[in-house]
Amino acid sequence: MSETRTETRDVVELILADHRKMEDLFRQMRSVEADRPAALKEFADLLIAHALAEEAKVYPALKRYKDIDDEEVEHGEEEHEEGNQALLALLEVDEIGSDDWDEKLEELVEAIAHHTDEEERTILNGARENVAMERREELGAAFLEERAHRLKSGCGSVDNVRAIVRK
Repeated sequence: MSETRTETRDVVELILADHRKMEDLFRQMRSVEADRPAALKEFADLLIAHALAEEAKVYPALKRYKDIDDEEVEHGEEEHEEGNQALLALLEVDEIGSDDWDEKLEELVEAIAHHTDEEERTILNGARENVAMERREELGAAFLEERAHRLKSGCGSVDNVRAIVRK
């Protein structure tokens, strides 16, 4: 199979690739040897763009499939809100590497890990089983387009995350 992860248009694989990237960024944010501010900025942009693209392009389409649990999709949206709140708390910490930073980072890791685990087991497996590849690729293209648009807008800035959380 010559297709690599970056070439895929399957929305399931694209979402999974973002989840793995977020895990990598968590490792960087935990490491005193990494550029933690850069990792946080990249993570914030990716998390917000990813969640907004899922909510705009993927979740509404998946709700139309009778074998995909609407409650799981709605729960995924609620967990995005929890992740956004945890991200805002971390973005508002004054000193990277402080005890407060470490505490808020672990709260963010916990919220996101819980969400990605549930999403992968329920929503994404449901999509694999019930959504034809052609449709998953259409959703993937829409997801990528929306995500790219959001990334270009600096969606992970503390002001934007604050606005999203306070909606």
